[in-house]
Formats: sequence, structure tokens, C-alpha cells
Amino acid sequence: MTHSALPATLWFTRCPVPTATGIAADLGWLADEFARDGITVASLQNAPATTARDHHYTHALDGLFREGGNVPALWTRSRGEPTRLIGLTWIEERQVVLVAADSAVQEAGDLKGRRLAVPRYPLPIDFWRAMALRGFEGALSTAGLTLDDAVLVDVPADAHADQWSAELDALRAGTVDAVYAKGATAVEAAARHGARIAVELDDHPDRRTRVNNGTPRPITVRESLLEDHPELVTRFLAVLVRAAGWAADHPDGLARVLSRETGAGAAGVAGAYRARGHRDLRIGLSDERLDLLAGQEHALRAHGFLSAPVDIREWAAPEPLRRAAGLTPRPATDTVTADTAEDRQ
Repeated sequence: MTHSALPATLWFTRCPVPTATGIAADLGWLADEFARDGITVASLQNAPATTARDHHYTHALDGLFREGGNVPALWTRSRGEPTRLIGLTWIEERQVVLVAADSAVQEAGDLKGRRLAVPRYPLPIDFWRAMALRGFEGALSTAGLTLDDAVLVDVPADAHADQWSAELDALRAGTVDAVYAKGATAVEAAARHGARIAVELDDHPDRRTRVNNGTPRPITVRESLLEDHPELVTRFLAVLVRAAGWAADHPDGLARVLSRETGAGAAGVAGAYRARGHRDLRIGLSDERLDLLAGQEHALRAHGFLSAPVDIREWAAPEPLRRAAGLTPRPATDTVTADTAEDRQ
């Protein structure tokens, strides 16, 4: 173990979705854990632009933990950024295919030959486009179809506009027949645009149909922090494990946190995270979750989003999570699992 000086600041960043990091930060647990060491724990989302830059996507900041979509995380790793995968969560986020209210599309099979909205954002890594492609792939697969059975329509989108607005505007204008969407803000956006849900991916028994940017969702850390201060990484993870346990026991409190984290109202949160949502933030690195992430890596590479292969198991560093279980008051089987019953579904 190294004896180099402790960092003055630990940074964290998360997406506006359900994350153990967001819960732990909201409850003040991350700040409390490291205060005795004189270490400030700061959110990249609240940092000045000179510090924040695009580090949420590139992870190019020492002392940074990231819990967010796997598309940017895999893209960063494929470009050679020294990060390590220290945890994965899986939470159902209401993945759906939306159509116009008067559309004849009633199920996945009806998407054959239809025009599917595929947004194009001016981003270093266009995770929105990746999400749409993977979401439609999952939906089509439930009917034995592929993307080749539909017509992909590029929809230029503004990174500063409301989520899903470009695709839903195209749907309302009749230039596309279907839109992929997910999460709490999607539920609200669909209601505003008068769109109807034609396909509920959450209802399908095979979780492989729902592998996408947020499923599974990785927790990553800069490799230098793990090498120089593994005990800090373990303690950070232990707080996240405890936050996941809190979420399982406090569904009402979790709903309030998710409303703040996602920017959605109570109806959006309830609609998106309805099925066992308050129990789904358990952190693990089971073979099943790693295999699901490997499937996502393969698909992203096939679509041209990754510049080089990512060996998922080589990327994974399971020891900090194992050690974190020993630092967490809750029984490890409640939160940290190598192969939970849920993962075997």
C-alpha cells in the first residue's frame, strides 16, 4: 500500500438517473466519511467550468469516481483512459417505444418497415444515438427482428434542448413512426407530446433485451487513485453500498431523492421506477452483470462507437467491492452480491 499524501479533493460525477452516488451525496454521507481525513468530496456537476470541462464523459481527472451510463465509460476506456470498473448496478428505468396516439403500431412486430427516430447530437460520444439504436434493437429482437427490418431516420438534436424533444417533435410532425425513450423525464415528455407507449421493454423476461446505456450502469474510478489509495476507494464504495441499502428500506425517501436527481416530478418518477425500483440499486460485479456489459461493448463496437475493444473482465477490479462489504454495517447479502437471485433471472 502506498504512503503518498492523501488527495485534497475526491471528485464524483453521476448522471441525472438513480445512482447510489447520488443518494449518498444527497444524504451527506460522502462528505461525512472523508471529513475526518481533511478531504473534501465535491460533485463535478457543481465544479467551475475550468475543472469540470467534459470530464463526466472523458473521466480525465485524478481522484474522480463516476457512476453513469456505460456508453461514455466504455468509450473512455476504449480510448486508453486509465479507469477501472469497480461496480455495476441494474435498475429498471421504464424503457419504451413511443408512437403517435393514432398509430397502428401495437407491439414490437409492428415496427417492421417503420421509420425509427435515431437522434444525432453534437457530442464527443453520442450516447443518445447509441441508446436509441440499442433500444430499438432490444425491442425488435423480442419479435425476432433486427434493425435491418426497419428504416432508421436521422434526427438532428440540440444538446441543450429538453431530452427526447427532437425525436418527439419528429413523431408529432409525422416524419418518424417510433421513438425510443427511457426514464422519468421520458414519461413526462411522452405525456406532453401526446405519445402512446407501443412496446414496454421492462415487461420482457429476458434482461438482454434491455441492455443499454444505463443497464447495467458502471461505477468507475481513475486507476491512479485505486493504485495509490486503495483504502479511499474501498471506503467510498462502502458508503455507496450503505446508500443502496438505505434505498431498499426507504422507498418514500428514495422517491424524493430521485425527483431531485432526475429533475422529474413525482408522476414521472413513479411511472419510470415502478417495479421494485427502490430495491434495485444493489452494487455487484457478478458474472451475469459482467456478461451483460460485455454484450453492450460488442454491440457498441459493431455500431462504430468504440475505437478499440474493451476486455470487460480485465477492466474490472472486484477487490475494492469485496473489501467494502466488510466495512458496511448491513449484511453483505443485502447489498453486495457475487451472484444474486436477481442476477440469475
